[in-house]
Amino acid sequence: MRPEDETCHSEFEAILKVGQIDREDAVQIRVEQLEKFNLDLKDYSAIIAGGSPFDVSSREYKKSEVQKNVEAFFSDLFDQVIPLDFPFLGICSGNGLLGNYYGTNISRRYGEGIGSVYIALTEEAEKDPLLTGLPQEFLALVGHKEACDDVPENAVLLASSKTCPVQMFRIKNNVYAVQFHPEGDEEEFILRIKVYKNYGYFQPDQADQLIAALKDVQTPVPKEILRRFVAKYHAE
Repeated sequence: MRPEDETCHSEFEAILKVGQIDREDAVQIRVEQLEKFNLDLKDYSAIIAGGSPFDVSSREYKKSEVQKNVEAFFSDLFDQVIPLDFPFLGICSGNGLLGNYYGTNISRRYGEGIGSVYIALTEEAEKDPLLTGLPQEFLALVGHKEACDDVPENAVLLASSKTCPVQMFRIKNNVYAVQFHPEGDEEEFILRIKVYKNYGYFQPDQADQLIAALKDVQTPVPKEILRRFVAKYHAE
């Protein structure tokens, strides 16, 4: 969903690396470049939807045609994914798109600046195969202007933070969404700070400060969540 080639390719590489996915087993689809919806789920074992600079909560007249096409794509995709309980992991923007699909209000109330936050698992998380046995609290990288105001209807809340109550949820058994970035690391986020410096995530003169704050930040638990998702659905 990232129109910027540099961040789009870097994010894809990060997902491959952290998820331990062989390149020949993955297909990257540039949703922002598609003119029509033609995805056949029978061709795939799972879907991982990355982030984007688009805000679902923006007024319609402010949305570009590209953003409108992206949102239409995911609405059609969820029409297929949800009834089939097809394995899906939405990261950041994927969280907002899935929540929006279920009618949850998406707003800037729980936006989080670029950086690291502590996230806590819920009681339900211990029963989830992606989360069982993990630390009850862990550090994760975030950076989003908007988020779900509430847990989507019929969803199971799996993780929350003090600044953003809906950090991870699950629909049915196999449809997941995370507000944080399990694929992210220091290098990846520094690139995004530089590329999105003037996109409204932070004041441009704060860029160097944000980069300095990322130094030596380690987020092993979110990476393990991504690896578990890949391992669970890769062979199915």
